[in-house]
Amino acid sequence: MELSVLAALNAARQARKGSLLATYLATGRSEVLIEGDAWPETLREAAEKALRTGKSGTVDIEGASVFLNVHLPPPRIVAIGAVHITQALARLAPVVGYDLTIIDPRTAFATPDRFEGVDLVADWPEDVLPQRPLDAYTALAAVTHDPKIDDFALAEGLRRGCFYVGALGSRKTHAKRLERLAALGLSETQLSGIRAPIGLDIGASSPEEIALAVMAEIVQAFRRRALSGDPA
Repeated sequence: MELSVLAALNAARQARKGSLLATYLATGRSEVLIEGDAWPETLREAAEKALRTGKSGTVDIEGASVFLNVHLPPPRIVAIGAVHITQALARLAPVVGYDLTIIDPRTAFATPDRFEGVDLVADWPEDVLPQRPLDAYTALAAVTHDPKIDDFALAEGLRRGCFYVGALGSRKTHAKRLERLAALGLSETQLSGIRAPIGLDIGASSPEEIALAVMAEIVQAFRRRALSGDPA
């Protein structure tokens, strides 16, 4: 592999951007496609599919066999709230292949014995997230029901382009939330990206069922996400 190709792939990995190494099998010529850059029109459809599925493979491009080697950052979930829902989510996320971080300043809830083996941060989101920034491969789930804890994280998730932003609460609660976030400068377009009430509608009632609904909605959002290389 050429050093320039390796450098481009490493740079994409460090920036937590998706990338593809497209190799034309007949000639051995390779090119790197970085999510967010301009892509050759001939490769766009196949590249988008590969990035969304995360699956490498050979495709036919205008009669030429091209192997697309996919490199994706590990998708992750940042959950705001050390609650019963996130206890269940902590068991589900690794099974589906997601890293999980839980942030909650309430030290009575954010205890290691309740979240053994979980990346748990007992601090305010506004203090944590500037040091551990969100990105397009992060799902943000706010489940404390406390605006003082949830609102900053939700605003940050929208501004940073998280592929999923969800919040717990009724429609009435969400309407008030939208008013507060609008006052923080979020646009109507940005606010429309919040999934609320959080999770797919499966009739969930227990914390475990809500966690399952949230996990399913996150997977759905990831597989159907817009790519930063998509045309505007």
